[in-house]
Amino acid sequence: MAFKVDNAIIMAAGTASRFAPLSYERPKALIEVKGEVLIERQIRQLREAGIDEIIVVVGYMKESFMYLKDKFGVIIVENNDFLTRNNNASIYVVKDYLKNSYVCSSDNYFSENPFESEVDSAYYAAVYADGDTKEWCMTESEDGFINSVTVGGRDAWFMLGHTFWDEKFSKSFLEILESIYELPETANLLWESIFMEHLDELKMKIRRYSDDVIFEFDTLDELRVFDESYVDDTRSLILKSVAAQLDCRESEITEVTAYKDKNNAAAGVRFTVKGKIYEYTYESKELREV
Repeated sequence: MAFKVDNAIIMAAGTASRFAPLSYERPKALIEVKGEVLIERQIRQLREAGIDEIIVVVGYMKESFMYLKDKFGVIIVENNDFLTRNNNASIYVVKDYLKNSYVCSSDNYFSENPFESEVDSAYYAAVYADGDTKEWCMTESEDGFINSVTVGGRDAWFMLGHTFWDEKFSKSFLEILESIYELPETANLLWESIFMEHLDELKMKIRRYSDDVIFEFDTLDELRVFDESYVDDTRSLILKSVAAQLDCRESEITEVTAYKDKNNAAAGVRFTVKGKIYEYTYESKELREV
């Protein structure tokens, strides 16, 4: 049985703090990769597959996304709990839209269009890991449904990219989510964590892709491997200022990682230049060698 896709949900509410400092300056979904804005490319691919209704869930720097309404005719839904809850809050605010729906992350880059107007079954996209991985790994039962999910594994298919929820999956997931939503321990859960705990009720298959179709960039260094234009031009005013102060090229700023303050808020970035480690603090704009 094939399900006609009703719509697509694109989750774009998070801060993507690991992608600092670019994500401190603009939402990660609005980063340009190989000449296209990430979320715009995804919207275009969905439309090419005949999916007209697209809902974008926003939170962090939400005003930056409002142009998408005029440019693409998408529906914007606000997640005002993006700082205090994990992505289960983004699912909750679009509960009235969830039917036969793609549920996507706004920061994925698909080299080929993975979307279709009709889908056979609920699924989670996956890529194969040769050797050890820290990703969320899946196995399936004889009838083809996911029967285990573990964080970390070896020689396994791991979650990466988009998902498709058929109407039955959507209804079952929302019933579970609404029953636990107000519990304090739910706030920090990914929707995938809830899925992991209810595999008997939530039937979903693995949709396998080769490793050259779905891409996700957690750090600037990872993006530079995929889009070499970022080696010499980071598009970051912060890193351009750092390069000027240290009299170095942007390409010499490497191993860029975010750090947080005692309240778990974004505080700044650490990086390496010519073998030395530096810190840049957002609030004070102070640059110092560590």
